[in-house]
Amino acid sequence: MQTEQQPSIDLLAVEPELVRASSLKRFLNYLIDIFSFYFFLIVLGILLAVLAPESIDDLDAFSTYNPLLDRLFSLLLYAVYMSLVEGIFKGKTLGKLITGTRAVYEDGSRISFSTAFGRGFSRAVPFVAFSAFGDPSNPWQDRWTNTYVIDERASKLN
Repeated sequence: MQTEQQPSIDLLAVEPELVRASSLKRFLNYLIDIFSFYFFLIVLGILLAVLAPESIDDLDAFSTYNPLLDRLFSLLLYAVYMSLVEGIFKGKTLGKLITGTRAVYEDGSRISFSTAFGRGFSRAVPFVAFSAFGDPSNPWQDRWTNTYVIDERASKLN
């Protein structure tokens, strides 16, 4: 007598259901993250003015006489800031925290610090914001690092 066996389900092998963040949430992430970066720069400037007031004149001269280097330095600072924030918080930034989104790999796992570093420096490329147009939004920092920004509330993760 042959009995029919029920297939066993390995709950750990269930594929995650990832829902990409909407273009609106991605745009909100961008705005919030830009404001948080400027806030960071303001706090850094205040600390610098209090701790080393003579350096403020040097920074002013630097930005006045070499605006291209000033812009490149700002882009580098933005890349480092975003890399550190996203790396430390495993794919989250302040914008992503507020909107309930996260950067993840294709399988839904959290990104590594080196991937966050790549994503941060991808954002420093001029005109990267224009690469985010479209629905679903798929900007260069996602494409170049094989990551997605997902809506954590709508996704089912392992």
